Amino acid sequence: MEKLPHILLVEDDPNLCMLLQDYLELLKYKISVAADGEQGLLSFKTEQPDLCILDVMMPKMDGYMLATQIRMKNPTIPIIFLTAKSQKIDRLKGFQHGCDDYITKPFSTEELNLRIRAILRRCVHNLFPEEDNPEDILKIGIFVFDVPNMVLKSDSGIQSLTQKEANLLKLLCLNKNKLLTRDHALKTIWGDNDYFIGRSMDVFITRLRKYLKDDPNVNIANVHGTGFKLEVIE
Repeated sequence: MEKLPHILLVEDDPNLCMLLQDYLELLKYKISVAADGEQGLLSFKTEQPDLCILDVMMPKMDGYMLATQIRMKNPTIPIIFLTAKSQKIDRLKGFQHGCDDYITKPFSTEELNLRIRAILRRCVHNLFPEEDNPEDILKIGIFVFDVPNMVLKSDSGIQSLTQKEANLLKLLCLNKNKLLTRDHALKTIWGDNDYFIGRSMDVFITRLRKYLKDDPNVNIANVHGTGFKLEVIE
């Protein structure tokens, strides 16, 4: 079995931690999580991740101290800091403690993924199995969803998807016949849940319904005021 890129996420905000874990797992990373610096250090010693994402302001041991402890164990592992502090002196302090990148909250989840991939490509080789093995296939009624190539196939033809459409459809598939809340989908894929982004997501849902309309056993249902449900009768 191919090895998935393994990320240790240390973040004391449980909502942000869950959001990032879901988003990164959607992108086929293996994620280990910890809620404070002490848990993070223990997880690092036992999990042996490929990359660490560390919140700076945490109880028991802050991100700077945790990074120092990690560097003592492994001088070369990539480290990304997440922080609400945006001053130049804070960024310099982050790099002085050995981080490879420094991301200021709030941030786009897509930006985070791009930075993760750039660092892993530079520091660790052969860690993207989805690029070497395109067989990441999901069945949706009469459709076959080729996730890496972002195409939806059926006897009627092939429908190419945008990155956002593919991400949203995959998230729906991972929650097939279960409620996917608007808030969760927006934060996972867009990184925010304001009104205008919400309206944008409605446009993407309409497009996905159009792509799936040839199968009467497949439907993306509105759950009033809450979210959506990919209903598949099998």
